[in-house]
Amino acid sequence: MNLSLYIAKRYAISFSKNKAINIITGIASVGIIASTMALFVFLSVFSGLKEFTLDFANATDPDYKVETATGKFFTLTPTQEVELRKSGVLTAFSKVVSERVYFVYDEKEIVAEIKGVDSQFAAVTDFNQHLYVGEWLTQHSEEVVVGAEISRKLALGLFDYNHQLEVYVPKPGKGSIENPEDAFNKALLFPSGVYSVNEEMDSKFVFCDLPLAQQLLGLHPQQFTALELKVAPQHSEEEVRKTLQRILGNGIKIKNRAQLNDALYKMLQSENVFIYLFSTLVVILTLFCLAGAIVMIIIDKRENLKTLLHIGLTPKAIRGIFFAQGLLITFFGLGIGMALAILLIVLQQQFSLLMITATLPYPVVFEWNNVWIVVATIVLLGMLSSWIASGTVTKNVLK
Repeated sequence: MNLSLYIAKRYAISFSKNKAINIITGIASVGIIASTMALFVFLSVFSGLKEFTLDFANATDPDYKVETATGKFFTLTPTQEVELRKSGVLTAFSKVVSERVYFVYDEKEIVAEIKGVDSQFAAVTDFNQHLYVGEWLTQHSEEVVVGAEISRKLALGLFDYNHQLEVYVPKPGKGSIENPEDAFNKALLFPSGVYSVNEEMDSKFVFCDLPLAQQLLGLHPQQFTALELKVAPQHSEEEVRKTLQRILGNGIKIKNRAQLNDALYKMLQSENVFIYLFSTLVVILTLFCLAGAIVMIIIDKRENLKTLLHIGLTPKAIRGIFFAQGLLITFFGLGIGMALAILLIVLQQQFSLLMITATLPYPVVFEWNNVWIVVATIVLLGMLSSWIASGTVTKNVLK
């Protein structure tokens, strides 16, 4: 094998007398460099877009969310609250009540989700940092914070005491309704702030004080729809889940950030696979050039191969020469392509060469996982194409 590798090196670095073969080999090398760059850049760009998208999606999500496994509401006892605070796993937790309700403002109507939050909500998420006008609601008041889309659709004004935001919630219970006014719990609300995260979130929530939401939904003070949790970073997910199930029992669902945005994560994973397969197709087409170049070299070196056969090399050893030559060309293209691609990604991260807007650079992320994926893909496909091309060295060729 050492002799085969030595001969392969000589063939790889020396020029053939046939200019066409030199051109084909050069095209194969440039093709591997370009396809390596393309694959790594595509994966890095998608990683950047994925992180950019998830930053928006996760901007208002807690680390974990606890919901009841059956029904809408669950009860949290004072003893359980004390145990959660003493568990050492949580840095903060917020009790939440949410439900879709009917809003009316100055004869304009909308259906959105009212979300009652306690004083710890700001410690669990950074939602109040997304206020772009006004201020966060005051506890034990009728103040609310609305999304930008809701504000736009209702033409809401802040602290407008002439036009109050009315909320209607169907009363729980059974039986016929004689007076329509008795069918709803009603409250008059005062918008104190407007938040802006993304279009979907901005049209979804109206935040209010927790006791107010419980009153509207007819709940007692220990009833909630969810607990939103902020976890100390040194604790693992398994440890968090075991602690919560020990304190709250098995009748709960615990969701992490990925599970809170399950559909988005699945979509991004599917797109990632599609990007990888599309880029790999480009690599496969490029490596056909490599296989063709090796076959052309075999034909060009046919007389030399007969000499090698006569001095004792086996057909297997001769095939090894061209297999090794294909790998050398692959590693050469892979090394240069990776170096150029990494340089391009680092330059974009540091200097924002390509901009989406005047203030927003095109997001890219350098990840070692992408490096290993590209290296593994190029090497495996390079080995396959080299093996196929070297397999054309048969006894008939050597006669």
